Amino acid sequence: MKGVYSLLLLTISNLFMTFAWYGHLHLFKKMAWFAKLGLFGVIMVSWGLALFEYVFQVPANRLGFEENGGPFSLFQLKVIQEVITLTVFTLCAVFVFKTDKLGWNHIVGFILLVAAVYVIFKKW
Repeated sequence: MKGVYSLLLLTISNLFMTFAWYGHLHLFKKMAWFAKLGLFGVIMVSWGLALFEYVFQVPANRLGFEENGGPFSLFQLKVIQEVITLTVFTLCAVFVFKTDKLGWNHIVGFILLVAAVYVIFKKW
């Protein structure tokens, strides 16, 4: 169960990360109060969102790490994190921000990421 909770928390963490890092570029500009903020204000809003990213990411990594009773090594946690990050980002870019279309090259890239997960998790 620790592995499942770790994956769930990493996914939630990445939602906050995506909005903290990229929300101000497109989505938040549509809000009148946000559009009036200067760079410092945008940084503060993003920093506030990033706080929630860490609120979910730190427990996710602690739960998932094998030395804390979880199922994942450090390398496995990192690769899982990257796959979740790119998946959440892609879904947000295509369906929430609506700035990009999913192309064949993205799909090939995801297949290669799945291959990376396989290689990292395989006991050689």
